[in-house]
Amino acid sequence: MTRTTIPIFTFFFMCCMVVISCAQSDKKHKKKMDKETAATALDENNVDTANTEIATFGTGCFWCTEAVLESLDGVKKVVSGYSGGHDPNPNYKDVCTGTTGHAECVEVTYDPKVISYADLLEAFFRSHDPTTLNRQGNDVGTQYRSVIFYHNAEQKNLAEQAKAELDKSGAYSNPIVTEITGAQKFYPAEDYHQNYFANNPDQGYCAFVIAPKLDKFKKVFKEKLRKHI
Repeated sequence: MTRTTIPIFTFFFMCCMVVISCAQSDKKHKKKMDKETAATALDENNVDTANTEIATFGTGCFWCTEAVLESLDGVKKVVSGYSGGHDPNPNYKDVCTGTTGHAECVEVTYDPKVISYADLLEAFFRSHDPTTLNRQGNDVGTQYRSVIFYHNAEQKNLAEQAKAELDKSGAYSNPIVTEITGAQKFYPAEDYHQNYFANNPDQGYCAFVIAPKLDKFKKVFKEKLRKHI
């Protein structure tokens, strides 16, 4: 397993040691939300999207990506879904086969006055291993690829610059393989995938993979987390 040479990156890959995958954990869907996860979950039913922008990222299992990015201040809404493939009507079962071309990803609605796209890119690169091709831990397949779907020229330039600078810095012992490509049609995933971690904190993958990863992410990004009442 690839490790980075900068300590701040290494903790994100420890969760990959757990022998459990996103697809394997999809068999049971508990609906239990404790106080901490309830505070993390976004209230997407009352989102003011005026003066917001969209970003789309894939870092492997979208349950992880969603849980990490929705913890950031300025992020208004995070929707798990599929993009980048050829199937005009993707669903979770088909995407998990790796034959549809789609990546599990999230569409992020954010306030650029509170959090910049550069900040989101930093969170993106630091919350997964961008050097493993079509794999994150035990989640293997093109559907789990590291990918940035840019929505305009500025996002494209910032993404390419961030990737190049990280490669040049030697932050990782292997080259970054993150795909940077124009945004394609985004298909929201089935309802039960939305706010999955918050709704299913005791589910195996959530408890043993997402929870430790999110805890470590919050320690590093504590100055950029959403403030809870």
